[in-house]
Order: sequence, then structure tokens, then C-alpha cells
Amino acid sequence: MCLPHEHLSMTAIPLQVPAQADEKHLEDVPFALDTLWWIQHNPYSHKPNLSLDDRDAILAEMKFFKEKGGKTIVENTTNGLCRDVKFVKDIALTSGVNITAGTGYYVATSHPPDMAHRTVEDLTIEMTSEIVTGVKGTDVKCGHIGEIGCSWPLEAAEKKVLQATAHTQEATGAPVIIHPGRDSAAPAEIIRILAEAGGDISRTVMSHLDRTLHTKEAILEYASLGSYCEYDLFGVELSHYQLQSSLDMVNDAQRIQRIKWLIEAGFEDRILIAHDVHTKHRLMKYGGHGYSHILMNILPKMLDRGISQETIKKITETNPQRWLTFK
Repeated sequence: MCLPHEHLSMTAIPLQVPAQADEKHLEDVPFALDTLWWIQHNPYSHKPNLSLDDRDAILAEMKFFKEKGGKTIVENTTNGLCRDVKFVKDIALTSGVNITAGTGYYVATSHPPDMAHRTVEDLTIEMTSEIVTGVKGTDVKCGHIGEIGCSWPLEAAEKKVLQATAHTQEATGAPVIIHPGRDSAAPAEIIRILAEAGGDISRTVMSHLDRTLHTKEAILEYASLGSYCEYDLFGVELSHYQLQSSLDMVNDAQRIQRIKWLIEAGFEDRILIAHDVHTKHRLMKYGGHGYSHILMNILPKMLDRGISQETIKKITETNPQRWLTFK
């Protein structure tokens, strides 16, 4: 059983949202029962919440995940989010969970200062090296490209990273996973750029469709482009979405319904699911659902909602295995 979009160690500082003036004093409050009411509603304004850095909590969850039947985690922290592949390796070896590390860059606001001077060729060489030789200063070879961060509108530097992603995939056969901008037009634009640069769309995952495509028609139209369609915010049940207040975030029941639309339209071979844990408040230690929520709560609900065990196995095992296989 594989979760294809999670984070074990990162900083969400690029996502930080300033608190309201009369709530500024809450930005640094400790996690406690009498502060969770605010943290859960304002997760990107609470500064301690933005650092996913509690080794003991992560290790305990990985052991719990394995006990519940979990096997593999695709760790999607890239440059710009304080990637720490040594930490990921330590957690993998200590917990016994298979973990793959990703290469590449997050959104433009998190890029290094010299990104404007780097060429597509420079970026391709760097990402290819991290897959073939290993991340500098470590013996860790990346198992996938991503998550590659995209904004809306797409920044010039992000387009350059997308082109390098396609070239790296072409050179190595590595799987790709994308973080699209928060607009319904973003996924299709990204797919076009990747395809024009030589990328393999059939081996590319489009993440965060939960908050990006909002109608049945839009979801099925996008699915026809041929990428994997990922619903990866399972466990987020709050309709308020702090990063885009104009959007009413879907809940887990609605995510399952959208997955059923894809299955009924013949796309069950292109579906992936995960939690995208990237802040402390989603860890069990801090009152959250944790990395085992899908295993414990969502898969039984999918069965209850008429999705067969065979299809669930395909979504949680077969599809990730096919995507992660180098070609």
C-alpha cells in the first residue's frame, strides 16, 4: 500500500499567511487544547505549525503506518521546502517503511536567488545527477521528480523547471509529480508544457485535484489528457481553505464521490490518493488525522460507497507501482 504524496520533513514558510491584526498574538502560541481551535482554522498563520520537524512524532507514525498495512511513502519535499534527504533515509531505515525522495524545485517564491541565471540544461543536469548519482553530500538517489511547484499564473522560472523536468524524465525514465497552481486552467497548461518538452504524460501525476477542479465535467475533461489524477488532501474536512478563501474545500465524502466519477468513466487505472501531510496539526501527536487515516478510515468508507476491493487495490497498490517504475 503506497501513499504517493506525503511530506516527512519540510517547512511550509512559502505558504505562510499573516494572521488578522487582532489575532497576531496567536501566531506563536504553543499547541494546546485551548489553542487548537485557532490553529486548525488558521494552519498557515501559526508559525510553529509550518515546520514539520518532529522526528519522534514522524517515526512513531511511520511505525504505526506499517503496523496498519502501509508499505511505501513517496516523500515530495523538493528544493524550496527545506528538503532533508538524510532525515528521510533515517526514518526509512528506522521504521522499515519504503520511502522515495524527490528531486526538483517548488514554486517560484521559494526558488534560490540565482534561479534566473540557471538554464534548462543546468537544471536538467542537476536533477538527473540526483537520480543517477545521488543528492550532493549523501548516498541517497532520488526515486522520482517532484513535487514540481507551479503557481498561477505560471512564472517564467517555473516553466523552465517544467521543461527541465521533462528532459530529466526523458533521460532517466523517472516518474514525475506536479503541484499545480490554484486555478482550474493550471493542470492542462502544465501538461501542455511537459508534452511539448518531451515529457511522458502517462507517467506524470497531477496532484491536488481536490482544490483545483470543481465540476464533474472539468474533472473528466482533464482526465482524458492521460496523466494520473491524484486526490491527496484526505483528512482535510474543513470547508474553509486558508490559501484560497474563495474556494469551499471538499470533504472526504466528496473526494470519494469524485473518485467514483472517474471510475465510472473508465479512469480507475489513473487514480491515486494520499493526505499531503505538510504541517504539524495534521499529525496524530498534534490532534490531526495522521498518515494512517486512509488505511483506517477511507478505504472502509470507499467499500461502503460501492467501490470494489479490486479497484481499491488498484488505486492504492497497482497504480502507484506502475507510476513509480522507471522506464
